[in-house]
Amino acid sequence: MKKKGKGFAAAFYPIGLSGGGDPSQAMIQMQADGTAILTLGSVEIGQGSNTVLAQIAAEELGLDYEQINVVSADKSNTLFCMGTFASRVTYIAGNAVIEAAKEVKQILFGLAAKDLAASPDALEAADGMVRVKEDPQRCKPIADITGAAGGGTLIVGRGAYMKVGAEGQPFCCYTASYAGVYAEVEVDTKTGVVDVQKLICVNDVGKSINPALAEGQIEGGAGMGLGSAIMEARNPSYPKIDHVPASLCEYLIPTTVDMPELEIEQIEIASDGGPYGARAIGEMSSNCQAPAIINAIEDAVGVFITSLPATPEKVLRALVEKNAA
Repeated sequence: MKKKGKGFAAAFYPIGLSGGGDPSQAMIQMQADGTAILTLGSVEIGQGSNTVLAQIAAEELGLDYEQINVVSADKSNTLFCMGTFASRVTYIAGNAVIEAAKEVKQILFGLAAKDLAASPDALEAADGMVRVKEDPQRCKPIADITGAAGGGTLIVGRGAYMKVGAEGQPFCCYTASYAGVYAEVEVDTKTGVVDVQKLICVNDVGKSINPALAEGQIEGGAGMGLGSAIMEARNPSYPKIDHVPASLCEYLIPTTVDMPELEIEQIEIASDGGPYGARAIGEMSSNCQAPAIINAIEDAVGVFITSLPATPEKVLRALVEKNAA
């Protein structure tokens, strides 16, 4: 007999290391043609951080994304970053990029002020121009400013960010990041097989700097959460207890054919210090699937699986114990 169940789980998750002491650095160097080199210690591991950090630099400098060239991950030539972990890069390195861009703009505004007959404080960078805030028609292309400066002026900005933990606020973002998952399952009471049929994954991203990348990261997290919930067993009892997977050929992880119906929702409630209000989404994108699925199994057949993954064997054992009680 197959029985259906529904479950829900929610989580909050900190950004960066507890208590502070978790810095990142960035540097932006303007070129004579008006493009910029963004140098980072942060490492791109597929999550899209180079893209997002380049977007932040472009936004701050009033340039197109294509005008930002990123150099990262070469520790002999780049800057310090605590690491790509703890869902920290967008928040911490993003703030470092903003600080570097501020220093670049100070230099650009100083160079342009005389030609625009305005004080540096009255200027802004937007649409490839340095322009007067109150009179945007008075402007000068950034490429003209950097070109005229030539090698005589070094237009470089440096930025660093490190959250200093305070009493009652141990994390970078006091309100952390939030996620919730709703799951629908079908449990076969004869075989113990759990079929996850639907997942709805909701994340408070603060500000979605790149919505497509964020959605892809949440989708990937859903797959990892699904795997931890029902598939990824290092020491299964069958065929014997000492069987340990020796390779990914034996260690089961979800593929595209294993994914259920998936709905992704991004909620934007600005954080108290992230770039443009951004929060983290990395690790929390995979935190809620397993408890939601476990709750759905209990809703379907009335047993709680207390260790992951919820393999057919564990489900059948739990059902036998329930029926014998």
